[in-house]
Amino acid sequence: MTTPLVEMDGDEMTRILWTMIKDELILPFVELKTEYYDLGLPKRDETRDQITIDSAEATKKYGVAVKCATITPNAKRMDEYKLHEMWRSPNGTIRSILDGTVFRAPITIPSIKPAVKSWEKPITIARHAYGDVYKGVEIRVNEPGVAKMVFEGASGAREEVVIQEFKGEGVLQGMHNTDKSIRSFAHSCFKYAIDTRQDLWFATKDTISKKYDARFREIFEEVYEKDYKQAFEAEGLEYFYTLIDDAVARVMRSKGGYIWACKNYDGDVMSDMVSTAFGSLAMMTSVLVSPDGNYEFEAAHGTVTRHYYKYLQGEETSTNPMATIFAWSGALRKRGEKDGIDALVNFGNQLEGACFDTLNEGIVTKDLVNLVEGMTPKAVNSANFIKAIRERLEKRLG
Repeated sequence: MTTPLVEMDGDEMTRILWTMIKDELILPFVELKTEYYDLGLPKRDETRDQITIDSAEATKKYGVAVKCATITPNAKRMDEYKLHEMWRSPNGTIRSILDGTVFRAPITIPSIKPAVKSWEKPITIARHAYGDVYKGVEIRVNEPGVAKMVFEGASGAREEVVIQEFKGEGVLQGMHNTDKSIRSFAHSCFKYAIDTRQDLWFATKDTISKKYDARFREIFEEVYEKDYKQAFEAEGLEYFYTLIDDAVARVMRSKGGYIWACKNYDGDVMSDMVSTAFGSLAMMTSVLVSPDGNYEFEAAHGTVTRHYYKYLQGEETSTNPMATIFAWSGALRKRGEKDGIDALVNFGNQLEGACFDTLNEGIVTKDLVNLVEGMTPKAVNSANFIKAIRERLEKRLG
């Protein structure tokens, strides 16, 4: 390696797997160069979350990052970790700084059939990575009163609307997005569709949200007509917009094999649905692509808290590391592509191939045992699963 990856360590069981993966599958084969950031909750609290911001800025500097799963704290976590503040989602912070789009696609193998019988090809979720509820501000209302939304323009223009006249206690939230970010989202989706030769679906709820969601629809239409319609038609690709509830119905009846573009929260929820229906939350790739060509590879799932507590008690765990391994393989491959290091690109490909070899031989983690068809699977713990991948990786690398 000539340029470092930005390495973002994480929390709980995925942090344990992170070390196992590096020790068994990366360091024996790659002269690894990383700029390391500990995004574990204790360090984020210690630095008042500055370390999260620093890791995102480093990604803009070096162009490629790999991230472990991290905790977004709630009230319970506040007490458990004795936090100074209920810090925001680190993913949300990083995505806000990098902008762009998160592309998530299931990792599929022949022996695991999708729960939705009509699905024949993977469905890629394109999730907008900025704003909405993830940049929302909130107020807990403790008495009667009037809630208003006010915009004061730089020109002196002022617009004010009443949100609600509270008769008692309640809660309210304000969220936003920008034309610039929505436009970047649209360009990323159309480019990715052309690069991967897949149709693009986009869905919001503009019948209810006649300004907010409608703005997404308008910008997508504008960008498509101006910059991509000709290329789509030349490739025989289709772009269409529909309501989010209609999109869900269409997805369930479809054969798959397309990109489904969603707003931030919709993409969060729908990517979990798609990954679970294809097999497991741990069997999904996730990469954030920014408009200026920066990449952040991560696992799409959480920190596997339940397994972590078992691990702390000395119990054996069988946590699926596939998504985290694919975050590493994707990041190393992209680093190799950017730096012109063919051996690094090949290593990323061979690492993924070794994962498929292992699964296709029936060696699996416990979450996949009841999903495998046509063979008798052998369930192993996390450490032995990673060792089995290493054996097959060594064979592939000769």
